[in-house]
Amino acid sequence: MHSYNHDEQEWSTASEQVHILQPDFFIPELNRDRTVRVYLPPGYATTDKHYPVLYMHDGQNLFDEATSYSGEWRVDKSLNLMAHKGELELIVVGIDNGKQHRITELSAWDHPTYGKAEGELYLNFIVQQLMPHINQHYRILQGREFTGIMGSSMGGLMSHFGVHRYPDVFGKAGILSPSFWYANPVFQFTQQHPLPKDTRLYFLMGGEEDKLMVDEMHIMVNQIVAAGHPTYNIFNKTVPGRGHSESFWAEEFPQAVKWLFC
Repeated sequence: MHSYNHDEQEWSTASEQVHILQPDFFIPELNRDRTVRVYLPPGYATTDKHYPVLYMHDGQNLFDEATSYSGEWRVDKSLNLMAHKGELELIVVGIDNGKQHRITELSAWDHPTYGKAEGELYLNFIVQQLMPHINQHYRILQGREFTGIMGSSMGGLMSHFGVHRYPDVFGKAGILSPSFWYANPVFQFTQQHPLPKDTRLYFLMGGEEDKLMVDEMHIMVNQIVAAGHPTYNIFNKTVPGRGHSESFWAEEFPQAVKWLFC
């Protein structure tokens, strides 16, 4: 049985809306434990409302400077502000990365240098084990139109894979600075798995990121458009002067999440 304790680290920057599920989840297929962090909107405890939900990778980096790799995304602070402005109320489920296993867990394709892919198993954990638990214990709006997936870098690759692998589960994907370079087969996979026309895709890249990354994101967007996906359900943004960093994604998160869910 999982309980819901606030992150009590002494110097945590996470807001009181963020809780860590206790104990960690066990992923049998990977034989690993996993920390899961949940953000609830400010009014959650005082209403009976149901909310849309966003599943995000690299949970360590989302809410808390103390646990982040190189700065937090400030997801909780941004969403608190949106809630107070009446713009958006959203539940976020942040799944911590697998540390030394991060790269292989966030790819569905093997790599000659980094090794055998574990992304299918990781995604199955989210959809088949974690999501039923979240749906049971929180007031979640049911349906793909209320369910999103988002991540950056390898997490962007996984979010792209996730929305195409489970189009009946995810109706929205935030694909930020995606590492398409890691897995060339992703282009053929995307072609073979056309999405429902109402699926919303938010693509983001920094203009100072690796040229191959910038080019491949635009190639992917053009491929999806050429396959007939409506352009009004695709947001394609490159920000001049910005590189591959948590601070960049933190700045862009509010616009991304509002476009996907509002």
